[in-house]
Amino acid sequence: MKYIETHNKEDVCVFCHAQAMQDGVDNLIAFRGRDSYVILNRYPYTSGHLMVIPFEHVSTLDGLPPSTRAEMMELTSRCTTVLGGVYKTQSFNVGINMGEAAGAGVLGHIHIHIVPRWAGDTNFMSSVGGARVLPESLEDTYKKVSGAFAGK
Repeated sequence: MKYIETHNKEDVCVFCHAQAMQDGVDNLIAFRGRDSYVILNRYPYTSGHLMVIPFEHVSTLDGLPPSTRAEMMELTSRCTTVLGGVYKTQSFNVGINMGEAAGAGVLGHIHIHIVPRWAGDTNFMSSVGGARVLPESLEDTYKKVSGAFAGK
């Protein structure tokens, strides 16, 4: 939320900035495909909250070539497999917020959210208590998830 609340819309896109960096805990990119990549959400609803993002800076799905949309869906599927293996996830919320009225926090760069869920999890705390409950650091999550994408 900090980024969303303080972000100047004239700044460089946070996703374009991340993809220009070397992968690691500074940019949280866990995997790069041909046309899109997987990144940890810096302000996750729960540990393992991932996003699939195209390299191309576009605001809608129909602005992307079919091959990029297909790769994004394949990476979304792979994210659920990786998260299931790492966190024994029971369920997932998968979604796309296109546009400000839909709740998009980063306007102009389409992305897919993959949020792991478990029976009895505390995901509701953000809206009820204004707090996020995370059992591990982003650095630890990054090591686990990027390692799983690399087959480690």
